Amino acid sequence: MKENLRQVRERGGEGEGGGKGVRMAGSGSERVAVELCKGINGLDKVVLRGPRGSSAEVYLYGGHVTSWRNDHGEELLFVSSKAIFKPPKAIRGGIPICFPQFGSHGSLEQHGFARNKFWSIDTDPPPFPTNSKSFIDLILKPSEEDMQKWPYSYEFRLRVALGPGGDLMLTSRVRNTNADGKPFTFAFAYHTYFSVSDISEVRVEGLETLDYLDNLQNKQRFTEQGDALTFESEVDKIYLSTPTKIAILDHEKKRTFVLRKDGIPDAVVWNPWDKKAKTMTDFGDDEYMHMLCVEAAAVEKPITLKPGEEWKGRLELSAVPSSYCSGQLDPQKVLQSS
Repeated sequence: MKENLRQVRERGGEGEGGGKGVRMAGSGSERVAVELCKGINGLDKVVLRGPRGSSAEVYLYGGHVTSWRNDHGEELLFVSSKAIFKPPKAIRGGIPICFPQFGSHGSLEQHGFARNKFWSIDTDPPPFPTNSKSFIDLILKPSEEDMQKWPYSYEFRLRVALGPGGDLMLTSRVRNTNADGKPFTFAFAYHTYFSVSDISEVRVEGLETLDYLDNLQNKQRFTEQGDALTFESEVDKIYLSTPTKIAILDHEKKRTFVLRKDGIPDAVVWNPWDKKAKTMTDFGDDEYMHMLCVEAAAVEKPITLKPGEEWKGRLELSAVPSSYCSGQLDPQKVLQSS
């Protein structure tokens, strides 16, 4: 992959739409596996394509995944029709990276600064096993302006990969590169916006009986009741010590999203509902009906790194047909399968 990216830059190989791309090897296919091109408002983006029709798009602004489509070309992530693709505003939807702060839990801007910065393509990443030809490595390092707000030196490496079966995989690695011996502490989240048919027809499995912090009630701690999460009003909860696998079942689309995570203990569930939606300038008044955020996060216990130490957090997303039992979705088949 390193050689392929160098070829893209040095030889300027043309992909579809005038972009610079890497052809898929082995089959004589003309489908471009990795393509660097221009997105909305001329912002650079990378398009990843799988061998069977799946795809993903990653903007260098924010290291931000804005699209994930299955083999049939159906969009699986939600991006607002009013999203502002113009720095310094964060892009509303997709998968924003929250770092080094989550929400307003600190002195920095909402969700930290990683989602508002221009990332670079990492042409010389450390060795990293993969079974995919469709992936991109990005890197973020602090600017002088960043150091004034958050006075620590770090390297944040992000790999976004599209698996052969269309799964989307994000791996974040944060390393403390301070030369003065200082440790630092940070919070983190993959703020994933899933596209759903109708929020009232959605349920989330895997968070039952867990403790959570309710951001709508001054972060008070409660224990989840019932056998599934369903939605009929605004929700903003941080579930603690969550399992590695969570399922989001969309009854109307007969689709289940399976979220697998590693190294990321918490899960945030968020939907603004109607009143809050109307206060958000980059979000349509009725769009809350067609999205749900379920976010792999490290919030309750922030991560501390000493100089030279590295943290890794991995997220894998897949979309599978829902199983049915007596007219009801049967999430256990999804949760119990590997």
